[in-house]
Amino acid sequence: MSDYTIIGKRMPRVDSRAKVMGKAKYTADLKLPGMLVGKIKRSPYAHARILNIDTSKAEALPGVKSVVTGKDTQGVKWGVFPYTRDQQFIQVEKARYMGDEVAGVAAIDEETALTALDLIKVEYEELPAVFDPMAAMASDTELIHEDYPNNVNIHVNIDTGNVDESFEKAHYIREDTFIASEESYFHAEPYAVAAQFDPEDCLEVWCPNGGPHMKSKPLSNSFKIPLHKVKIRKIAIGGAFGGRSEICPADYICALLAKKTGKPVKIVFTREENTIATRQGHAMITTHKTGVDKDGRVIARETTCYMDGGAYSSTGPIATSVPFLSMEQAYRMGSVRYNGYRVYTNKPIRGMIRTHGRGFACGVDTQLDMIADHLGMDPVEIRLRNSRQPGDYTSTKSLVSSCAMDETILKAVEKSGFKEKWGKLPPFHGIGIGTNSVQTGFPMGIRGGSQSFIKFNEDGEATVMSGVVDNGQGNENMVVQIAAEELGLFPEDIHLVNADTETTSSDPGSYSQVSTFVGGHAVKIAAENCRKKLFKVASKVLKVEPDKLVARNRLIFVKDDPEKSIPIKKVVRISLLNFNSVNAEGGYWPKVDTKREWVKNPYGQMCEAFSFGTTIVEVKVDPDTGQVEVLEATAAQDVGYALNPLVLEGQFEGSIAMGGQGGMLTEYHEWEDGRCLNPTMLDYKLPLACDMPKINNIIVESIDPKGPYGAKEAGMSIAMSAAQGYSAAVSNAIGVHLDSFPLTPDKILTAIREKKAQV
Repeated sequence: MSDYTIIGKRMPRVDSRAKVMGKAKYTADLKLPGMLVGKIKRSPYAHARILNIDTSKAEALPGVKSVVTGKDTQGVKWGVFPYTRDQQFIQVEKARYMGDEVAGVAAIDEETALTALDLIKVEYEELPAVFDPMAAMASDTELIHEDYPNNVNIHVNIDTGNVDESFEKAHYIREDTFIASEESYFHAEPYAVAAQFDPEDCLEVWCPNGGPHMKSKPLSNSFKIPLHKVKIRKIAIGGAFGGRSEICPADYICALLAKKTGKPVKIVFTREENTIATRQGHAMITTHKTGVDKDGRVIARETTCYMDGGAYSSTGPIATSVPFLSMEQAYRMGSVRYNGYRVYTNKPIRGMIRTHGRGFACGVDTQLDMIADHLGMDPVEIRLRNSRQPGDYTSTKSLVSSCAMDETILKAVEKSGFKEKWGKLPPFHGIGIGTNSVQTGFPMGIRGGSQSFIKFNEDGEATVMSGVVDNGQGNENMVVQIAAEELGLFPEDIHLVNADTETTSSDPGSYSQVSTFVGGHAVKIAAENCRKKLFKVASKVLKVEPDKLVARNRLIFVKDDPEKSIPIKKVVRISLLNFNSVNAEGGYWPKVDTKREWVKNPYGQMCEAFSFGTTIVEVKVDPDTGQVEVLEATAAQDVGYALNPLVLEGQFEGSIAMGGQGGMLTEYHEWEDGRCLNPTMLDYKLPLACDMPKINNIIVESIDPKGPYGAKEAGMSIAMSAAQGYSAAVSNAIGVHLDSFPLTPDKILTAIREKKAQV
């Protein structure tokens, strides 16, 4: 790795300057000539039949240019998979949650648009509503979708080995239930979308999204226009975290208003809309039954998980599977049975979120701690005895090629002083450990590979075209680093054109940890192919074979005689003079089992690599208030190879903030009859910079044989293991293993009082 000059180095992000100086342009900042203001009429009921919509008064209001309802949608339904297409962009017959879309308006200004919404009269027949997944599954419950009995949206069953027989052989068995409420993404940027149709009937859309090519396809299908006529444009994005991984009804409504008016339209969500009308994390009720041998090794596990999916399918099959996959990837489990149920309720739609269910993940680790207590083991030892190893196959038959899970545990233990502190801290001080794994670069059943194109310009600089999206995690920086390294240029010589469907080839987008492993891989291959063309020309000038050449610092030189060199710029010009441009393409598709499917066949190679993370947290709990002070967090992750340690450390710290500090201590939604009572930043308690503890970052490298430069995913394993570490630390501080998340002061005080009462 020492041969690299740019890869593996601490390089400031290429997008930082524009963002900190306020020059980055987000969708809400966009202004197009003649742009109208769009607004969405939403249902005030959690469940209601739509009997009639009268738009006449709104249409007659001066300044209103168009009003659209469900009748304008031609019955189009959306779903990530063909079997989950259950959501109309504007509802026709029923509203299924408080905030469901029933109409849209385009007007000359915001005041007029809001007035028009009030003038739209909707006649409803209120229907019985259900807000709890267990109640929703009762046989006598009103069906939210008539063709889904018992309101079960998705059922994922995984059964490997012989679970019942393994339980009979177990030395110790315990069964515990864990509960977690919903959690919100709370992007810094509220959702916004702008759209226009040009004179050639081409649709242009600007919006924060994880993958432009994944946005263009459903819009092409919905408007019945050729795919090449749907152009998703690049714009700055203020965070995603899984919440911008599919089309939003506002995208369609905005485009429909633009088509009807012949003018550009922009819709900007309020904070309340951003909470109720975008995807958020699932609430979960999870029961783990685990059997171990006398050495604490898990030989059988049976897990049942009920997930509150809200009103529509969204990414349901994926969301129902991923919590289990993260568990099976992190730990060896012997025989295992999983039943995951995603249940419809009359609450806003749930989707993917990077921590993938704190109740599920924390339940696994909490129960391991309980088992360790019973066996007289410490939490570190029981994890080392069950940790995933290189060459393992997961329960669902995925090969784990590279794995440094043990190393993440041991390095985090050493750095945090866990062994020295365990059992020796003052009263109401605690320390805890969490471990987890996440898949790298999986196609999610609908998302495949990436393609990149690179061309040299006459000045010796290069333009890189890639579909890779940067939601704030530093993906643009990654692309620039890879291209500069392979082409022998400086980062400032690389000009990136990305995230625009008109100019870039197919790319899965910023989903599923694919950006580096798949998108970055494609850039690397394209750059290698481009470099071959350079070397072919340079070899003739320098009179050596191409394999004797090296590209570095804007020069091509002979390996064994660096004095023999030629500027890259000159090589490009020589090539052009000989009527040959210097350009190349490259593509990469993950080697996965194409027969694997989320529900029907959840077995086979799901991805090419897995990352592993460990987080150790030290806390102090106030026994009088239940408040938690986090003293220190230590995060270690197996990232394969660190392409940019500076960016990775930022991802670690953000993951601890989201998964641990906010996810486990403060973030949850309060509900009353389907209405969210804390939808804004005033009421939803996000962690602030001043709340964050000291963080020790440890980058562990295992060099994956299939990743670009050996790189894997970075960040997600920390988000999940941080949640577990926070939970374990608080439990250790108060002497009670908690089973309801987040760990709010009232829950902590109740646990302390109940423990006192038992003494």
